[in-house]
Amino acid sequence: MAARRALHFVFKVGNRFQTARFCRDVLRMKVLRHEEFEEGCKASCNGPYNGRWSKAMVGIGPEDDHFVELTIMASETTSLATTSWVSRSLLARLSAMLRNPVLKVTLTVSDLQKSLNYWSKLLGMKIYEKDEKRQRALLGYADNQCKLELQGIKGVVDHAAAFGKIAFSCPQKELLGLKDLMKRENHKILTPLVTLDAPGKATVQVVILADLDGHEICFVGDEVGPKGSKLLDDAMTADKSDEWFAKHNKPKASG
Repeated sequence: MAARRALHFVFKVGNRFQTARFCRDVLRMKVLRHEEFEEGCKASCNGPYNGRWSKAMVGIGPEDDHFVELTIMASETTSLATTSWVSRSLLARLSAMLRNPVLKVTLTVSDLQKSLNYWSKLLGMKIYEKDEKRQRALLGYADNQCKLELQGIKGVVDHAAAFGKIAFSCPQKELLGLKDLMKRENHKILTPLVTLDAPGKATVQVVILADLDGHEICFVGDEVGPKGSKLLDDAMTADKSDEWFAKHNKPKASG
């Protein structure tokens, strides 16, 4: 499974102005790609919202050979939600990685052994470390890639405070087999094999799964894209969201 590679983690946010400022000015990340959409994504990239939304890919290094740390995703409808889908504490922890590459992404799981079977036996990740006493395991597709840490907890994993999606690249020829495997094993498939064609990005095929605790996992065939920072700035200037919220007397979600 060495051909698979960790790509990025997605945070869905209500206020992209604050999030973009934090990522660029505090974390010193660069905007690698930005896209604006007039309607919902057929792969449910923007969650359960059907209105306008945007996506900005930011990171310390290029997508071709770096784990891209964050995807900013927001929509007019998302901003009406009472809670933002990104927690401040999580962004605060990102600031500690300014001078270092991203080493791992941690997901909490309710049953460590069952999750290990899912991620290693079905998704093909190598187990690098396992500590049953601390209920912790470290997995990855290659030694030099960002790792996935599974942390076992008592009880049910709660996605209410913050929610996101981890993405991996995958040879296109493996996507259909991956979908069929999950179907045979009776595991959840959020988006079957679908083709996406977006501005600033090559046409890709995508499969989105959900693990035993509902963590979204996106496998894509390719990842590319230029001119991100200017596209994001232009879109934020043109969206007039502050005027919309003032007109409707609604608070704008905090990033």
